Amino acid sequence: MLFIDAPGRDRARWRWATPLLLVACVAAYVALAMVDEATQDTLLRRWGALSASAVEWRALLDPGRAAGLVTTLALHANATHLIGNMLFLLVFGLPTERAVGPWRLLGLFVVGGAAANFAAVLSMDRPDRVIIGASGAVSTLIGAYLALFPSARLGVVLPLGLWLQFVRLPAAGLILLWVALQMMFTWAGPSFGAVAWWAHLAGFGFGFLVSLALRGRLARHARLRR
Repeated sequence: MLFIDAPGRDRARWRWATPLLLVACVAAYVALAMVDEATQDTLLRRWGALSASAVEWRALLDPGRAAGLVTTLALHANATHLIGNMLFLLVFGLPTERAVGPWRLLGLFVVGGAAANFAAVLSMDRPDRVIIGASGAVSTLIGAYLALFPSARLGVVLPLGLWLQFVRLPAAGLILLWVALQMMFTWAGPSFGAVAWWAHLAGFGFGFLVSLALRGRLARHARLRR
């Protein structure tokens, strides 16, 4: 399944934040790929988000540890990890940026991603794990998209036998299905791979609630621009 469509809104507004985030993530991935494996491990531990138990949450407020909650958003384990996150970043980031503007989009990505990683590192069962990737931040944008465009429809390409069929489905239904899968994977735990599922749920909740609170103000500003 591939999401390839988004609602149109204020298409004249220049959207630079989403492409900037994509370039930053790709550049960080290329930079990591150019060094040896030992150096990669060192860099990931330096700039990634280190796990901590719930009783040690204050340790995450140390400047070095806190910075890792943000810098880890640009790091990815492999090409599949990167491409998946960047695809969802484009699909949900561009229309969200049209609605909220580039600076709010950056704030949602960074603050939401850090909050998602904070929740994820506390959910780890070991204190020596490293969380990397933009999944929590991208999930924040998915939550924001649902709050801002609750009645939108997304274009989806479905493989039906030997053919690919393009259909338009309610975005809310697709997103809520995605949320349900994240909840199932969170409950299943490690049996579904080394993925910080809690980061997805926390990021989604953050983005949805913040954007829901902003929706009235954004609507008023949109009316004033007309």
